[in-house]
Amino acid sequence: MAGRWTRGRTTVLAHVQTWRPYTTGYPALLGLAGAVWAGGTGTGRPAVAAAATALGWLSGHYLGDWFDRKLDAIGKPQRPIPSGRLSADAALAGGVVCATASAVLVVAANWAILPLFLTTMAGIVGYSRVFKKRGLSGNVSRGALAALAVVIGAMIARPEPPWSLLPVAAGLLLHDTASNLVGTVRDVDGDRAGGYRSVPVRHGVRHAVRLALALYAGGLALVASAAVWAPRDAAGQASLLAVAAGCGAAAFVPLLRSGPSIDARSALRAHEVLVAERLVLAAAVLAGARGVVTATLVLVPVLIFSLVTQRLMRAGHEFPTAPTALVGKDPAA
Repeated sequence: MAGRWTRGRTTVLAHVQTWRPYTTGYPALLGLAGAVWAGGTGTGRPAVAAAATALGWLSGHYLGDWFDRKLDAIGKPQRPIPSGRLSADAALAGGVVCATASAVLVVAANWAILPLFLTTMAGIVGYSRVFKKRGLSGNVSRGALAALAVVIGAMIARPEPPWSLLPVAAGLLLHDTASNLVGTVRDVDGDRAGGYRSVPVRHGVRHAVRLALALYAGGLALVASAAVWAPRDAAGQASLLAVAAGCGAAAFVPLLRSGPSIDARSALRAHEVLVAERLVLAAAVLAGARGVVTATLVLVPVLIFSLVTQRLMRAGHEFPTAPTALVGKDPAA
């Protein structure tokens, strides 16, 4: 009986680790912000938007880990699938179940979302299966998922998304492309060993960081431009965007100062800051639609949860017990 309980606990923990709880608040906030920006009233449709986008995100984690299981066996053998704590079949089933639940929610709200939902799922599969190993196209495909999340949230609230949401979606695409690119800086050694031609593998970490910063700045500028059409609180949106920009500076400045080599844990810390920063960014969009007070009340518990779970879980998910000291060195250095 004790052995069965231990195995069950191990399996549950493996599923939770696969979910990356510190990231799940972000798609929920994007779906919520999109629905409210589009005029969603009450709690019904915004809640559906938050749940549907979060479930789609979880599906992406399951399916991504299923596709990456061979790569993770090289660079991250401690993760649930390569470690044997979660079977590949269970991960695939988890991805299908979460995707199906998300599809049911979005189609029940607005059947016209189906093509976008299918595009999102194709993007999830394409990222892991095709684009991730090919450099910037992988980062862009990953960034597109955030843009689709906010548009799907809007379409849950009304038949067609408002045009004023377009710069928000475009900004999120650039922003999340940048965030994903920073993530590849942390994974240079594993990607190189697995034959993945990421931007830092091909061009060096310094080039990757500078490109990520340019994309990040462009993304923030586009979201800021949308404040002109904010349904309710342009000043509130601008104030939270300023906080997000400060967090972004805290992530990028240490990377820019690191030169041609970046310590793996320094790269992880920068990405951890961006994981928190993007919650503030999503809350800024929500503030423009519903007011800064409401957005802050939603943001604070989500941000605390993300920070705490990152602190408890992130390093163990990303690094083996004895990680190498440096990841990434420019070819010319």
